[in-house]
Amino acid sequence: MNIKKITRKGKLYAVYFDVLEANDGLSFISDDEDFIQVGIWNYSPKKILPAHYHNEYPREATRTCESVFVVRGKIKCNIYTKSGSFIDTFDLNENEMVMQLYGAHEYEILDKTIVVETKNGPYFGPEKDRKRIDVQKN
Repeated sequence: MNIKKITRKGKLYAVYFDVLEANDGLSFISDDEDFIQVGIWNYSPKKILPAHYHNEYPREATRTCESVFVVRGKIKCNIYTKSGSFIDTFDLNENEMVMQLYGAHEYEILDKTIVVETKNGPYFGPEKDRKRIDVQKN
């Protein structure tokens, strides 16, 4: 699976990939310590994932991370530092996903598009949980 990582000064800002390139079985894209966890299932028919629940543990996240999955269409993702310095840009096509782990991000919808977004919670609303910034476009 071709996983692309965007880093700057030792920080991992974003990871993006095509979900249809997943290896057989269960593949986790995220590291255990990431604030958002993304795994891909690629199993054959009749595979059974035994019934289970997840134990309750106190967890602390100091920032909100999000992932977006393009179901249909195409988007452009621009990655910035928190102060607005441009880092990188890339397009996400159908069946591609990005994990936004650090810094700032901006999306531009390029086609008629359906996206599924997930983020760690709880979410405190746009006024409290996010900050708009001025960016320096390249």
